[in-house]
Amino acid sequence: MLFIVADNTHIFDHAAKDNQSKYPWAQNVVLIGLLKVIKGRWACLPLSQRFYLPQKAINAKSDNMRVAGKVVSFQTKLQQAVEMVIQVAQHFAGVDIIIVCDSWFGNNGLFKPLRTKLGNFVHLLSRLRSNTVLYSIPKIGSSKKPGRPKKYGSRLGSCAEMAAAFMAYASTYHVFLYGKYREVNAYSQIVMLKTLKCPVRVVWVFRKTQWIAIFSTDLKLSVEQIIEYYGARWKIESGFKEIKQDIGSSKSQTRNAQAVINHINFSIMAATIIWIYGSRLENIPERRHKVKGRNSFAFSDLRHIIAKSALSDDFHAVCNQDNKLPRKSFLEALLRMVG
Repeated sequence: MLFIVADNTHIFDHAAKDNQSKYPWAQNVVLIGLLKVIKGRWACLPLSQRFYLPQKAINAKSDNMRVAGKVVSFQTKLQQAVEMVIQVAQHFAGVDIIIVCDSWFGNNGLFKPLRTKLGNFVHLLSRLRSNTVLYSIPKIGSSKKPGRPKKYGSRLGSCAEMAAAFMAYASTYHVFLYGKYREVNAYSQIVMLKTLKCPVRVVWVFRKTQWIAIFSTDLKLSVEQIIEYYGARWKIESGFKEIKQDIGSSKSQTRNAQAVINHINFSIMAATIIWIYGSRLENIPERRHKVKGRNSFAFSDLRHIIAKSALSDDFHAVCNQDNKLPRKSFLEALLRMVG
């Protein structure tokens, strides 16, 4: 199971109107979602969110930092992400969970508390910084010195130094990436990472003039899976656009904290329902607005299909005052899929 963690931050709106809501939370969100392949393309199904509120604003006890008249307590983005992942993971006991995130979240601040609470079922897949130092796996029983055995082997070098050394040994892999299969040059090695205090599989992906280093604490994942899963991480950015612009969470005109919370929660639920509906379609939706280089359907295409179904001649099956439905309600079917 793939969880994705990301944040979307925007506090000050230069185009804000005088009567616009003062609450910035609909624009400043830490969100986790489920990465899922739907009809041949990756999608992010939002699962939970938290509004990130700056500590200086909370300390100032400003009016827009209050919920139900009380000033909320401060939480870092990492603390919020940990809390949400644990809450969702409790419904999937015994299932391996892979957290896919960018390099800002890919550290021990997220990994350690999750491992402490969830055990070895949780894994991290993220990107390494170029100056991160890697170490070899220590040899068991090689040292005859007294004391505890070494946790780390010899220093291998930084990610940048190892990328330069391994570029000539890269192999070509066939990977489903960004909507189609591509040939990717990559090199893989299992090393020790001091920032996480555990062994990881690092995959260096080489392009014409650049490279990136991706790591996974799940050593069973193949090179192709690591590259594909990290490439699918970008769907969280598309998900923010879908929630904020297509659904309209950023256009809330509410005037109190609880209303803002309710509005974005309904927006997230709507986005998830739309993707679940798309996964249950018999045929792959066609893209209404053709874009060069993009063959897969878009989120707006699913919204169009749902709107067309709801406004058809069978609309009475959606909203029937007599409660005598000739067939199963459209909304009932959607809610059953969500359940």
